[in-house]
Amino acid sequence: MSDYKTIRGVSTFEYEEKRSRFIGTAAFADTEEKALEVLNRVRAANRTARHNVYAYVLQNGRTRYSDDGEPAKTAGTPVLEAIGHAGISDVIVVVTRYFGGILLGTGGLVRAYTAAASGALQQAELVSMRLVVDCSLRVPYALFEQAQRMVAASGAKLQEPVFDDAVTLLWRMPSGEENALCQSLSELTRGGAQVEVSAPSYAPF
Repeated sequence: MSDYKTIRGVSTFEYEEKRSRFIGTAAFADTEEKALEVLNRVRAANRTARHNVYAYVLQNGRTRYSDDGEPAKTAGTPVLEAIGHAGISDVIVVVTRYFGGILLGTGGLVRAYTAAASGALQQAELVSMRLVVDCSLRVPYALFEQAQRMVAASGAKLQEPVFDDAVTLLWRMPSGEENALCQSLSELTRGGAQVEVSAPSYAPF
């Protein structure tokens, strides 16, 4: 699977159209369960709202949207299209509408839901997700600095080492790029220490 972009955390944006308030909430969600948790939280926080329209897109290809009582294709579809236009996945956008007493018509609804969803996504912090592995290697103090330089030179992201009677180096790097480094570190320790490599998973990198 290839790298992809998503958002970090939660962002919001408010848009007003003829006294109706549209509050866009965008949140990271990499499973349907997490997406529905976000939706339920937004609904609970906006119990008096007329509509809580939503759409979500997951990296695994799963997408879903709801007009939540608005006319077909005036609400959920524009929210879904805003996510697609942003080029991101593993995200849910909920647009909460507080009705202002004036009917907006089809065009007005599409414009308002698009603006609220797009605004929330533009407020969000974008992150690149890569398939990575977390690695660790325990070395004697005499080899610590040299091993650390080798890890850093590989383009890996070093984490704080653990110091006790030896040093445990910890780092994260793109999956598939670890073999050459592991071989070099094994040679450095003359086979005395082996790199422990986690199963690949998606994470910011």
